[in-house]
Amino acid sequence: MDIKQMVKQDQEVIKLHNKQLVLEVIRKHRPISRAEISKATKMSATSIGRIVNELSGEGLVKETSLTSTGVGRKAIKLDIEPGGRYSIGVDIQKKRILIGVMDFSEKLVLKEQVVHTAEEAAPEATAALIAQTVRQCLEDRGIERSKVAGIGVGTPGVIDHAGGIVLLSATLGWRNIPLSAMLFEATGFNTVIDNDLKVKILGEYLFGSTKGLDKTVLINVGTGIGASLIINGEIFRGGSNSAGELGHTTLDPNGNLCSCGKRGCLQTYIEESALLAEARRIKPIEDIMQLFEAARAQETWAMEIMHRTSLYIGITINNIVCLYNPDTVIISGDLVENYGEILELIQEQCRTVIWEQFRDSLKVIASELAGQAIVMGAGALALQLDKQP
Repeated sequence: MDIKQMVKQDQEVIKLHNKQLVLEVIRKHRPISRAEISKATKMSATSIGRIVNELSGEGLVKETSLTSTGVGRKAIKLDIEPGGRYSIGVDIQKKRILIGVMDFSEKLVLKEQVVHTAEEAAPEATAALIAQTVRQCLEDRGIERSKVAGIGVGTPGVIDHAGGIVLLSATLGWRNIPLSAMLFEATGFNTVIDNDLKVKILGEYLFGSTKGLDKTVLINVGTGIGASLIINGEIFRGGSNSAGELGHTTLDPNGNLCSCGKRGCLQTYIEESALLAEARRIKPIEDIMQLFEAARAQETWAMEIMHRTSLYIGITINNIVCLYNPDTVIISGDLVENYGEILELIQEQCRTVIWEQFRDSLKVIASELAGQAIVMGAGALALQLDKQP
């Protein structure tokens, strides 16, 4: 490549970068005037005008009826065009798949849930089902494929985020599954995947109960136990993208035997199967909802189980707080969604067990997005695939 070609290529890269920057500023600070964009990006008014015209011509931004206030000539505000881009968010769980279509304003415009047990099907069959459902969703909304930035997926397990591979998912029964490549082949859309709880906390950070808070921990309690962290606005991944395997932290080295082979893992005390096993020593109940109903009916044995569960969660929160000093801890998952009373019990335990230095500054709250968090976080991941506006 000669010097002229190199210079031309560099200029094209700079132009693309500037275009992406302007679009991102509009998305984050909308509605916003051209002058405000110029000030934020330190680009000339002429350059901003040219880029905005390009983005408008591509159907990505639009002028609003709003104008800036203050002295001097009023400037028309700019906003993004919700129908200019779409992304697909996918939440794969043990017995169902939730798929959502997110528009450019980051609003879910369509959700579809399908019953599917991934563990009983080949991964290829799961990818084919997702592809079929995505096609149907786009047809139902009349969305052109050219407007879809890509697909984001949140799935349980150890995930090679960069390579798009499910390294190990005991929940789904998968090992070394190249899910991103499989979904690209099945759908034709670029696909990014990540651990479901990392996607979930991203959804809460961008759209939910901790929007904009830079130090947040999410604890998910249900059929399993896990956690994810946002530190300084970034997902904390650890060395192999496995940070947050909370269920296998040791509560009692001489305690209950865990499926991992160790004794006293946290999950053997507070996950759904552990609560059921403890309850059935007292009363022959069929499912976890009967335990919750008994606790609501003030049955002593059930209330004792829930109080002890809240204590273990409170101790866990204290350990996390001492390590990472987060602003907020989000409690999510089937436990808090099906027995909301547990949140108050956990907060009560936290007032006792959390180190006094952190007690007053910490918030312990329930997930605001609940069942939508993973789909919305995955949709946001997919929008990042759209490198070229």
